[in-house]
Order: sequence, then structure tokens, then C-alpha cells
Amino acid sequence: MNPQDTDLSGPDNVNSEKAQLDFSKDMSYGDYLHLDTLLGSQHPLSPEHNEMLFIVQHQTSELWMKLMLHELQAAMQNLAADRLQPCFKMLARVSKIMEQLVHAWDVLATMTPPEYSALRPYLAQSSGFQSYQYRQIEFSLGNKNAAMLKPHSHRPDLLEQVKHAYEAPSLYDEALRAVHRQGLPIPADYLERDWTLGYTASAEVEQAWLTVYRNTDQYWDLYQLGEKLTDLEDAFRLWRFRHVTTVERIIGFKRGTGGTSGVSYLRKMLDTVLFPELWRLRTDL
Repeated sequence: MNPQDTDLSGPDNVNSEKAQLDFSKDMSYGDYLHLDTLLGSQHPLSPEHNEMLFIVQHQTSELWMKLMLHELQAAMQNLAADRLQPCFKMLARVSKIMEQLVHAWDVLATMTPPEYSALRPYLAQSSGFQSYQYRQIEFSLGNKNAAMLKPHSHRPDLLEQVKHAYEAPSLYDEALRAVHRQGLPIPADYLERDWTLGYTASAEVEQAWLTVYRNTDQYWDLYQLGEKLTDLEDAFRLWRFRHVTTVERIIGFKRGTGGTSGVSYLRKMLDTVLFPELWRLRTDL
């Protein structure tokens, strides 16, 4: 018998006995996933065929970002409690989610400039710039900017969520606290400070990380933490690069629908370094 003939793992490979069962009183696959709501949430405003791609692209990205925030927040809680092994698993998952988001740009890039220009008037001022989930991710990763609160001021409930991430310690702040608790010297003003301020690189912090990387057997967990953070920023940089490249490919140097300068603004974001000492130390190893 061909093993493929007995594969019942997929939703469309159900044996005859199961096919005769009555599911009317049980929760179905669609019920569990609320597919009626999920698949009924695409409402194109234009007559353009390509708007469905544009909507699905952004909706699926928001779903991945929801999972990313779920994992990031749990990772930070575990890190604060010195539960490093669970934290590593969560950070690895965040990096994999970022990889999914990187590849998603490949699909959007199939939209040509004339196709996007045809639907753009229907978008009004809506823009990914206004994604409150993305802004929470940026803030949680340490890229704090008070001006980025303003796009959410019209929704107090959403503003509160974004503001919470803005005012809380970032993932890297929690990492430095964990390093300190392992007995390595971190300056006091990096352990308690105004968390709304952007992070400034420190020679003392770099020295602490260098100690970790030069003594990996002694500080194995911290070494793994450093590499998980580096993996995450590596994936985030790729996402940003694919973002700016896709935008330039589709709209050139037109202004963004949300009022930003478009490609010029996105290119500036490429220079943002989230965990600077983890990158600088490699020169000195």
C-alpha cells in the first residue's frame, strides 16, 4: 500500500468513517478559528483586482505581529525572572516570525506601480505607519520616539497600549538587568532610568558583554542571550530592508499615504541599531 494513501493529517484527507460523522453539535475547524469572521474581514473599497492582495498582505502581517507581541512580552517577563531557557525559545520564535514577515514582502512586490496607483486614492490617509502593534514592537525593542504616539491619539484605548510599551523597559533593558544579576558590572543609570529615552551605547556595557563572549563556558546562558538578541536584530534589519526596497519598487519616492516622506523616511530607519554593544564587541573579539 502506498503510504500516501493512508495520510489523514490534512483537512481534506478524511477516511470514510469520519466523513459520516455528524459534526453539527461539535466545534468545527471553522468554529475554532472563527473563519467566518476572519475570511469575511476583507472589504475592498476600489474595483481593482489587486486590492485583495493589499488587504490580505497587511491583515496577515498584523496577525503575525500579534503573535510576535505575545512572544516578546512573555520573553521579557521570563527574562526579568531569570528564566532564561523559556526566554530563548520565545526569542527564537520571534526571529522566525520576522522571517515570515520578510518573505511576505515578496508577495506584495508582485504589485506593479500602475496597479498600486489605481487603488491608492481609495486608501485616503491609512498607512502601515499607523499600526499600533508595530509601534509596540518598535518600543519593546528599544526604538523609543514620543512623536510616534501621535498617530494613535484618536483612539485612547490603543494609545494606552502603545504608551505602556513606550514607558516600560525594553527587551534590551531587561537583558542588561539580567547581565547585572549574573554579577557583571552594568552602570547604575542603565539599570534604572527614564525608559522613554532612546538607548545610548555604553563602553561599560560593551565590556560586560565582552566578558561574556570571552568566557562562554562560565556565562553560557548570557552568551546564548546575546546571540538570540543578535538573531532578532538581524531578522529585523532584513525586514526593514525588504520594506524599503518593496516600497521604492512600487511607489518610487512618492510621499507615503500616512504623511511620511516614504522611502527617505524608511531609509533612515535602516541606520537604527537596537543592541549596539552586541554588534560592536565583534570587532574586539
